[in-house]
Amino acid sequence: MFKDKVAVITGGAQGIGQAIADEFAKNGAAVCIIDRQPNDYLTGDLSDEQTLRRFAHKVISDYGKIDFLINNAPPLMKGLNDCSYDEFNAALRVGVTAPFYLTKLFLPYFAPGASIVNISSSRDRMSQPQTESYTAAKGGIAALTHALAVSLSGRVRVNSISPGWIDTSFALYAGPDATQHPAGRVGNPMDIAHMVLFLCSDKAGFITGENICIDGGMTKQMIYHNDCGWSLRDDT
Repeated sequence: MFKDKVAVITGGAQGIGQAIADEFAKNGAAVCIIDRQPNDYLTGDLSDEQTLRRFAHKVISDYGKIDFLINNAPPLMKGLNDCSYDEFNAALRVGVTAPFYLTKLFLPYFAPGASIVNISSSRDRMSQPQTESYTAAKGGIAALTHALAVSLSGRVRVNSISPGWIDTSFALYAGPDATQHPAGRVGNPMDIAHMVLFLCSDKAGFITGENICIDGGMTKQMIYHNDCGWSLRDDT
């Protein structure tokens, strides 16, 4: 389906990113990965401007174009109590600045029918305590998605996916961990990879600027104390 296409994936050496990379490769695309973990293409820190420039230069030198940009690399998760000024800014550089700047660097080289998919999180709309750096970055990339979709109108479609609980080891869960999800199970990386490939395909040609939440229905579930078997445990 993606023969002769070039897919660029940040954070593509493990977890969700690796699943996305594998699916593109299985479908005929050339895959270019950048990750802090060792990989076959480029190892580097996305929070560094020169690394982003080096990565973009390598992709264009190798292939001369880009069809799909998947901004997947996860930012640091730290909260109000422990996150330093520099750590918070580093999370934003990985989670928001890098997707913006890579789009800018690749702008002259996007092929006709190109697509960007940003990986946000269901935390772009809900939170747990002490997750501010990650949550702010994921909210930022969700908003960046519709801004880029408008700026790139007619040239590149831009969408985002907000995963919920995705177990990157493909572990199977039973009991409350599974049944609390309206879908009846915890997610796995293929749930996200399949949507990425759909959004990059011609079948999604009329979809841009959207954020698609893939969380087994968790964010649609209303929870009240002592209702439907739920109860609040106050640990403070």
